[in-house]
Amino acid sequence: MEISGFFTAIIIGLIIGALGRLVLPGRQKISIWLTLLIGIVAAIVGTFLAALLGVDDTRGIDWIELILQVALAAGGVALATGMWRRR
Repeated sequence: MEISGFFTAIIIGLIIGALGRLVLPGRQKISIWLTLLIGIVAAIVGTFLAALLGVDDTRGIDWIELILQVALAAGGVALATGMWRRR
């Protein structure tokens, strides 16, 4: 991953975190900052997973990579929400 790809993943990660939160049903009682952080991590990890699977360099929009990132963000938000409730 190039440095420009890393910064792009961070910017897209902010959006991915919000999408991951929207995908989950119900209300998540975690802060928006934690959601955005989860989105950034999910975007970076999703980009690496897409590269491992060989679907990171396609023509047009990388739908598979985007779906991986949103799924990872939704899983991260669900995990954080479950851990937050236990406190």
